[in-house]
Amino acid sequence: MSIVGFRLLPLAFALGYTLAAAAAEEKAFVPITDQMLQHPSDGDWLMWRRTLNGWGYSPLKQVDKTNVAKLKQVWSAPMGPGVQEATPIAYAGNVYVPNSGDYVQAFDGKSGAPLWEYKRQYPEGVNGGTKRAIAIWGTTLIGAGADNMMYAIDARTGKLVWETKVLEPTLPARATGGPIVVNGKIITGRQCQPAATSDSCVITAHDAKTGKELWRTRTIPRKGEPGDETWGDVPMEQRWHVGTWMVPSYDPELDKIYIGTSVTIPAAKFILGGADKQHLYHDSTLALDPATGKIVWYYQHLIDHWDLDHPFERLLVDTAVAPDPSEVTWINPRLKPGETRKVITGIPGKTGIVYTLDRATGEFLWARPTVYQNVVKTIDGATGKVTDNPEVVPTHKDQTLLVCPGTNGGKNFPAGAYSPRTNAMYMPMQNLCMNETTQTDQRDPKLVYGFKAEQVLAPGAKDVGVVWAISADKGKAVWKHEQHAGVMSLVATGGGLVFGGDVEGKLKAYDDTTGKVLWEADLGAAVSGYPITYTAGGKQYVAVTTGPSLVAATSRRVTPELPAESGGARIVVFALP
Repeated sequence: MSIVGFRLLPLAFALGYTLAAAAAEEKAFVPITDQMLQHPSDGDWLMWRRTLNGWGYSPLKQVDKTNVAKLKQVWSAPMGPGVQEATPIAYAGNVYVPNSGDYVQAFDGKSGAPLWEYKRQYPEGVNGGTKRAIAIWGTTLIGAGADNMMYAIDARTGKLVWETKVLEPTLPARATGGPIVVNGKIITGRQCQPAATSDSCVITAHDAKTGKELWRTRTIPRKGEPGDETWGDVPMEQRWHVGTWMVPSYDPELDKIYIGTSVTIPAAKFILGGADKQHLYHDSTLALDPATGKIVWYYQHLIDHWDLDHPFERLLVDTAVAPDPSEVTWINPRLKPGETRKVITGIPGKTGIVYTLDRATGEFLWARPTVYQNVVKTIDGATGKVTDNPEVVPTHKDQTLLVCPGTNGGKNFPAGAYSPRTNAMYMPMQNLCMNETTQTDQRDPKLVYGFKAEQVLAPGAKDVGVVWAISADKGKAVWKHEQHAGVMSLVATGGGLVFGGDVEGKLKAYDDTTGKVLWEADLGAAVSGYPITYTAGGKQYVAVTTGPSLVAATSRRVTPELPAESGGARIVVFALP
């Protein structure tokens, strides 16, 4: 045998072995079903908040209060450029990470070994944007592209399977949150800037197997449709920006999708149809029929003059409803204290107010503030109607007002979590307000919301970040953890822990009953992504992504004394020794 032949033989053998291993792995990949999405394996994290009810909770408990102090970093990998606010997906021991710009990475969840990567190619004039979540169904990972396409890639190889156009690629109407899959339908909301027109303010459903569009629902009523009158005399071409830029929740028993909406552009309603008009469906919770996309009910949380969007996670919980009047400001007088209800709860908007509604009907049950707010004057307990505080409603150009919270929140895209262990929700909040100055009295999309804002600490606050633990039944504060640096997303676990990061780069584990910090690690960059926990090879891992974030950057400007960031965008994974 020649030397050349001798050298080629091991290479051919290795290549054949690799192909055989790849074929075996592909064969072993069990396709994700709708049943698996509704009842995931304990060790998997198959969507944005792990389950369709939006809890951000994992039953895993290998890592618990007694041993969390031993957690060590076991692997890390760099991510791509751009704003990074990602949620990893974990299935069968592998981890899939969405990046800004529709760049997806796949890793072995135990070792961190890279498996494949996918980089979407955009047409001219399209730039990558924030990507908070992807979905998984069948053998595919499903994304909503910055080019206004829905697409699916093979979870085994990273190869493109299908793509479907939703809107023209260059229109500013990206789906920055991401999709969920409901009974074989991909449900996606999106933002919608004025240049994309009101036609881009849509929620869509696509067939998860083929990508075919099944329906689209508009969040701004057209002329002659129900809700049209709530915009007054504003013409359709000037009805802008009621977006759905975060991820929906779904109740399979009631068969309803729940999603929240954003403010209008401009924000101040005296520039639009008038401060007395609702301008539906801005700053609302929408309940949709997944078969048709029809809006079954809506609840409006605020007539928003300040860019205090309400698109955040909706927690679907079955709980006793017994709000404590000592802390819960607004209560429906028809409530029978202690009765069990199917509720939709949490902090849906930047105001920081907890709202609890009946998720079958949208009936208002109770609400309470958390961080300092001065935009809601009162909520009628019998009807749920919200009345704005007239002292901070802008009425003319060049008016400066102290508005609390500011556009950074309160609450923002960093998600809270709910634990069935404690029947409590855990919410990452910011003690921030803004000095807002109205810039215009005209509908001028170049000025976006029509005001400029300086973010400042809330009255009486010394620290920006605060984690609130609030009982889902009584509405009482169980504990609070305040800290100087702004706080980011949280995840709760069966081990009695709440993991969450902050803008300084610290990842912490809190005791879910007391709020005591039991462990922390310095990751060197803002913990901007959504933490998850999963198993690989029977062992529990905790993973999170770091990197640039608009919320983190704004929070840092209020606390310039924080140490400079030393790390970049990465996925970082921890486990017990």
